[in-house]
Amino acid sequence: MTELQDHCPLNIAINIISGKYKLFILRTLFAKESYRYSELRKACNKITEKMLTQQLRELEKDGIVSRKVYPQVPPKVEYSLTVSGQKLCMSLHPLYDWGVEYMKENQPDIQV
Repeated sequence: MTELQDHCPLNIAINIISGKYKLFILRTLFAKESYRYSELRKACNKITEKMLTQQLRELEKDGIVSRKVYPQVPPKVEYSLTVSGQKLCMSLHPLYDWGVEYMKENQPDIQV
């Protein structure tokens, strides 16, 4: 990114949610307080394990997702949205609504 883009809040937000499956992961995490990795894997069944792990790590690095490891055998790991992640998901609702309206107007053959 250029220096100007580095200081643009919209570019920063878009970079955080950019990723083939990040929006799907965020939507899934927003629906429930926390998910074990295996639950997320089932909910995101079209995502490869490698891609899911990569996208979760990026969201964790950006402070959007929290990863909690429990000291037990077998290992238990839970993922949840941080406060920042919850705020991000709430801010995406108007964009979702816009997308629904856009699809109705421009792609009427697709069921929303």
